[in-house]
Amino acid sequence: IVTVNCARLLKADHHATNGVVHVIDKVIATTTNSIQHIIETEESLETLRAAVAASDLNSLLESEGQYTLLAPTNEAFEKIPRETLNRILGDPEALRDLLNHHILKSAMCAEAIIAGLTMETLEGTTLDVGCSGEELTLNGKPIIANKDVLATNGVIHFVNELLIPDSAKTLFELAQESEVSKSMDLFRQAGLSSHLT
Repeated sequence: IVTVNCARLLKADHHATNGVVHVIDKVIATTTNSIQHIIETEESLETLRAAVAASDLNSLLESEGQYTLLAPTNEAFEKIPRETLNRILGDPEALRDLLNHHILKSAMCAEAIIAGLTMETLEGTTLDVGCSGEELTLNGKPIIANKDVLATNGVIHFVNELLIPDSAKTLFELAQESEVSKSMDLFRQAGLSSHLT
């Protein structure tokens, strides 16, 4: 699937006497703002704006390149426990891993995404970016709230859920989601859970 500024290419290579015509399915608007500029001006990305500033990712998101930012909205940050959020925001390394987990290494418009596509993030992990009918999905879940916000250095899809990589979790959080959750209960009963958090 070929796209031009996120417009789908419907018919290609119509040759004319003075050139060639490609038919697309929407009008292309002028794009003048970088990903960083959009983050700075979008009200629903206020928490993300603070997180990007704290992790020194500003320069990356305003530099030349072609990235896809899966931008967590304020609502996405509010869904996780306040204690977990404060811990991540207070840990520069975990915060950088978290944000890099939301940035794909290439620009991916919604039209060009097919079911079962695996994409690598800047953190080095992978995300399953796919589609279900008209909806985009991440790891099988339709959590994309707004898609195809174009920037000069890529494209932004707003997501309403935070994608926390393993590297940004404590041992306790990681274990609770795995096959050793019962062992974690024993650690807690023994008064040793503080070592894992």
